[in-house]
Amino acid sequence: MSVVETTRHGEVTVRDLSKSFTLNGQRLPVLRDLQLDVRSGEALAIVGPSGCGKTTLLRVLAGLESPDKGEVLIDGHPVLGVGTERAIIFQEPRLLPWLTVLGNVAFGLEVRGTSRAEAETRARHYIRLVGLAEFESAFPRQLSGGMAQRVGIARALTVQPEILLLDEPLGALDAMTKLTMQEELARIWREEKVTMILVTHDLEEAIYLADRVLVLPKEKGAGPRLMEVNLARPRDRNEAQFVQMRRRLMAEFGLH
Repeated sequence: MSVVETTRHGEVTVRDLSKSFTLNGQRLPVLRDLQLDVRSGEALAIVGPSGCGKTTLLRVLAGLESPDKGEVLIDGHPVLGVGTERAIIFQEPRLLPWLTVLGNVAFGLEVRGTSRAEAETRARHYIRLVGLAEFESAFPRQLSGGMAQRVGIARALTVQPEILLLDEPLGALDAMTKLTMQEELARIWREEKVTMILVTHDLEEAIYLADRVLVLPKEKGAGPRLMEVNLARPRDRNEAQFVQMRRRLMAEFGLH
């Protein structure tokens, strides 16, 4: 059996989810009675102004934060902390500097008890998938920012999650590298058939990668909105419908 053959599900159900924080003694609600269903294998982008709860929602889905109210279900089972069916990628790849690319990518499997030989075999597959086969012996200090982020993506995929959670993973990259990495993410998502939930400030990135976009408002009393992205893949940023969708999404935030 191939190392990548596995049964995946990855349906996410969010019901009546509320989360608040305390700032200077004042209660600050960031998520209020959120309802959300994410289909297995779907790519969902979450956008909104700073402070609207994008990253908070992702951390709740990852099991890194607990909601004040409501619940999150993965394939019908409640989320109670972190789980092996989910992997999260942050803006910074957070690689271990004393390990090579191969060591970093295999690390997640080895700490779960997988033998080093098997972990490295699976890691090499995902290193090839992200286009870094020639760099498996390199150390993080020898990699560009885009290459380091590819290693982070390979490391997350190596544990074969059902759900890939991404918190602005391309936000620190230069413009050209960012476009290339968006294309890579779209290809990897298509090949891996993983459920992908992406937080981003980049509205064009959301349209390029997602099947639907969840728009979180900052204004009190305003509710979240879901937008379908009914565009053929691979997507052309200059195509009229893409431009129209971008304008529509910008209008959600009063941009022109």
